[in-house]
Amino acid sequence: MRFRIATALLVAAALALWAGNSSNAADLRVGVGSEVASLDPHYYNLNPNVEIDDHIYDYLVSFDARGGLVPGLATQWKALDDTTWEFTLRKGVKFHDGSPFTAADVIFTFDRAKKPTDSPDSYSRHFVRITEVTTPDDFTVRVKTDGPFPNLVRELAQIAIISHKVGLDVTLKDFDSGKAAIGTGPYKLVEWVPGDRLVLARNEYYWGEKPAWDRVIFKPIVSSPSRTAALLAGDVDLINYVPPSDLAQLSANPKFTIWRVVSNRVMYVVPDTNRDQSPFVTDLDGKPLDKNPLKDLRVRRAISKGINRDALVERVMQGVGAPADQFLPEGFFGHTSKIKPEVYDPEAAKMLLAEAGYPNGFGLTIHGPNDRYVNDAKMAEAVAQMLTRIGIKMKVETVPKAIFYTSAAKLNYSFMFIGTQPATNEASDECVYLLATYNKEKGMGQGNRGRFSNAEYDDLLQQALRTIDDAKREQLLQRVTEIGIGDQLGLIPLYYQVNIWATRKGISFVPRTDELTHVMDARPQS
Repeated sequence: MRFRIATALLVAAALALWAGNSSNAADLRVGVGSEVASLDPHYYNLNPNVEIDDHIYDYLVSFDARGGLVPGLATQWKALDDTTWEFTLRKGVKFHDGSPFTAADVIFTFDRAKKPTDSPDSYSRHFVRITEVTTPDDFTVRVKTDGPFPNLVRELAQIAIISHKVGLDVTLKDFDSGKAAIGTGPYKLVEWVPGDRLVLARNEYYWGEKPAWDRVIFKPIVSSPSRTAALLAGDVDLINYVPPSDLAQLSANPKFTIWRVVSNRVMYVVPDTNRDQSPFVTDLDGKPLDKNPLKDLRVRRAISKGINRDALVERVMQGVGAPADQFLPEGFFGHTSKIKPEVYDPEAAKMLLAEAGYPNGFGLTIHGPNDRYVNDAKMAEAVAQMLTRIGIKMKVETVPKAIFYTSAAKLNYSFMFIGTQPATNEASDECVYLLATYNKEKGMGQGNRGRFSNAEYDDLLQQALRTIDDAKREQLLQRVTEIGIGDQLGLIPLYYQVNIWATRKGISFVPRTDELTHVMDARPQS
């Protein structure tokens, strides 16, 4: 397989009659594959939510399209000593309701966001090492930690700043109705009609670069063919998650432009490595097994060897992706050259199953979402077919993402197909989130759905999280990755995604590695 990655690949020009559409030229209509679940920016750290939050709210520090840190509501930041960071806040910023932004809003935001919630993935984990936040004046914030914390700035770059005026008793409903959805971001909320549209209007008093569009209408179009059809028909101007099956058609059409970039999202399967009995592990007759085979490393290795990653990328993703071997692809901080994608070897996989005591296999169900990732349901089916060939009698159950994530967080599944990407744009975030021993109070392993646990992994990870020297920290993260994935297969990487957008002619766009669709990155072309 040959895999070409370009920061932005221009394929063609424009929809000639677009000017005749009913929407005025200052509107941008965006067809998105996943709808926001809530407008509360501290409820659920999930890309469709963050995507909208990034338009309404600001952060002390933000990420650019390649994961680099850039000033936000903080104009500068520095470490005063090993445990104290200081942020200098931007002056003259106003919230959408006209109230001024000050350090009091940062204090209020942190106090609210750090409280654990019933969310499948709350923001509380970003605060576990913070011991004190003080404000010597209205435009300075000092953050103390329980020890050296090299990633503090990247952690706080996840936290959308809200006004202290919303009050301590503010609820999800207050945000979703628009009452509390008041930020300092480039766009302000006009209306949200779940299932139909979310409308934003330009914030004329935004402190940064003036937004290009008067209004932005996000339209949730979960079906990939329908999303492409909406672009072809001129009903929308930009779509995300362009399905690989439609790339050839759009690329050959001179009315559209394709934009793509390598993603930092890894798609993987996660086995239940913790429970002695797992809910969807059975014998060949469908009866529950007393012993969970997924706890056996030989079985996990057999599963890994039984999955043909090249075929998944070439056939299911139609070449738009790359076989994965760890949390992040080459070029990202923490990637290790000591792990390579598992070689497809079904005969070796059968031998490992026999060695583990399952010469005839066993029964297993793979669960996954059917409306979250590109070709997610098809991918779950393809993985199941491959594992069936090595003797594991597979079933497939895919459900809407809202159901899937809630059930996954409750550990209702035995074997899941899922994807994730690092909020901090380096391996430490994935090491903590995906494979650290689960500890809700310490914010460790919140996405560890298989409840993998390894003492050496945890010890080295804690060392990495407290190591200021980047070279030493990266070495520790590499070793942590080698243990968790290379040695123990706490999760089994499959492939890295490529993020693809399509626009009509007359729009330039900057694709992001984090796959977020920012209309700030879309501008009219003369």
